[in-house]
Amino acid sequence: MAKIVLMELCKFFGDVHAVDHLDLEIKEGEFVTLLGPSGCGKSTTLNCIAGLERPTSGEILFDDRVVNRLSPKDRDVAMVFQDYALYPHMSVYDNMAFSLQLKRMPKAEIDRRVHEAAKKLSIESMLGRKPMQLSGGQRQRVALGRALVRQPVVFLFDEPLSNLDAALRVQTRTEIKALQQELGITTIYVTHDQEEAMVLSDRIAVMKDGTLQQYDAPEETYSRPASSYVAGFIGMPRMNFLTGRVSSQDSGVIFEGESVLVSWPVLVMNDEQLRLIGAGRDVLLGIRPEDISVSRDAENADMLADVFIVEPVGATTYLELRAANTSLKVSSDPKLRFRSGERIGLRFSPEKLHWFDRATGVRI
Repeated sequence: MAKIVLMELCKFFGDVHAVDHLDLEIKEGEFVTLLGPSGCGKSTTLNCIAGLERPTSGEILFDDRVVNRLSPKDRDVAMVFQDYALYPHMSVYDNMAFSLQLKRMPKAEIDRRVHEAAKKLSIESMLGRKPMQLSGGQRQRVALGRALVRQPVVFLFDEPLSNLDAALRVQTRTEIKALQQELGITTIYVTHDQEEAMVLSDRIAVMKDGTLQQYDAPEETYSRPASSYVAGFIGMPRMNFLTGRVSSQDSGVIFEGESVLVSWPVLVMNDEQLRLIGAGRDVLLGIRPEDISVSRDAENADMLADVFIVEPVGATTYLELRAANTSLKVSSDPKLRFRSGERIGLRFSPEKLHWFDRATGVRI
């Protein structure tokens, strides 16, 4: 196991700043996910850690040793790729044993490690097969086993579940998490799937355009996003945003939505809360779908909206709503059975509101 530290890490491809002054510390034995959309720099960061790319500037430390100039084989890392990268002409056993054979490790030790890894991954019965005889999930287990037999100080995963169907992704990510917890190996995982990141990670590094937006525990990233970008990326369905202005009146504090035809009181604040948000400030008001209550009671509603689309998904029904030029998504009890075109009332949970500066997107 190793602690990984990135200090002012930069990787430029001409004028493209793929990774831009990234500072990150990954504790020994920690599971950290680099999360973001395509082009955010997460895979480039992983490749720099693996030694597949050389940084333009900055340092990469394994414990207290700078590894910038070390080759991948000298960094003692094991990488699992999106496309499995198995040798089609070799058996499962030989695919798993290959890196150990290159190191001229004793055959007895190779055999012990391969069978031990195969047992952990429930692929002992497949050791004699070729990759083409395996399903996608089984091939991914072989790729995990090939990394596992090396007994590395760091596991690196580059979107390893992207080629699997939905049910198999859920099953395999559970296996990866259980394996990492059992072995305690420092793990860095790259994905664009925020659900994967939330389930697997001790901490999530949310990236955008090569820069770090927030680095925190999953529950903190979800409940206190550092910016409107993070708030919109984390959570499914995504957070609702309303553009408007905070103003103070005798009756309390109201939020006037610029794209909504009505104003409504959403929170009575004390002087300190009002000072932090700032009366007269242009803001983005964020509210997650599950933090909006819906009913047919229009009189006591904070806001009225029309049901546009009803999306039943079992234990929850999602409603796509329209209010003037604003779209909102909320979750509701399936027993309420709202219909498309119906006007309903919305109430907001004041303690669950998220306030962001409209110009910068930074959390207020």
